[in-house]
Amino acid sequence: MKRWKSFLHPKELELIGELKAKQGDVWRLFRILSEFVQGFDLLSEIGPSVTFFGSSRFGEDNPYYQLAYKTAYLFGKEGYAIVTGGGPGIMEAANRGAYEAGAESIGLQIDIPTEVNKNPYLTKRLVFKHFFVRKVMLLRYALGYIIFPGGYGTFDELFEALTLMQTKKMYPFPVLLFGSDYWKPLVRYMRHVMIENGTIDEDDLNFFQIIDHPEEAVEIIDRFVLEKSKFLGEDFVRNRKFLPLLERLKEKYRQREG
Repeated sequence: MKRWKSFLHPKELELIGELKAKQGDVWRLFRILSEFVQGFDLLSEIGPSVTFFGSSRFGEDNPYYQLAYKTAYLFGKEGYAIVTGGGPGIMEAANRGAYEAGAESIGLQIDIPTEVNKNPYLTKRLVFKHFFVRKVMLLRYALGYIIFPGGYGTFDELFEALTLMQTKKMYPFPVLLFGSDYWKPLVRYMRHVMIENGTIDEDDLNFFQIIDHPEEAVEIIDRFVLEKSKFLGEDFVRNRKFLPLLERLKEKYRQREG
């Protein structure tokens, strides 16, 4: 190896190095594309779904774990699939609620030791190497976000969604912040620091709601689904798995209002 290198001009060695780097980038691109394809194939078939976020550090005795379980259970009984990052904590609680409600329980895991194979309540799972691909999948098919208290990862997902709605890169949908005690200090900061400094507008606070009750989350997303189906018509129900949910919701609110 060293012998033939000694006959090469430095420019030739530089070219070989560049070609190797480009070859590595090409294979990386194929790996990224394969993750997108796998994600689209899986999630395009699950029907109506809601995505849950929150801390991976909460155990079963944490009140937010219990509330996430109940919320996901109610959504599962209503006919929604539940999608999470597939880890422990709030993610496990939401998947567990869906699983025990007999609903699809999807885990989109990231390839790190603290996440993979830590959640036994999944009916389907995918493991991603790239955070940004996983982020697209968590958002792409969701009818709403239920965001429980969490850390950097939870805030990252929250502000990604708010940015996309603020910049009109996606259609607004329910972003529900569960737990007023946890989220109100953030909203105060946004109102009294960010708005006062002109970094966001007052209207930007309308992209999310704070809630405290599982039933409230289901009600908000149910009504959003009905309104969206009226607005989009047949385009909304191209996936036939939406039809049973829509029929149940129409009957539910017809009885309530009748």
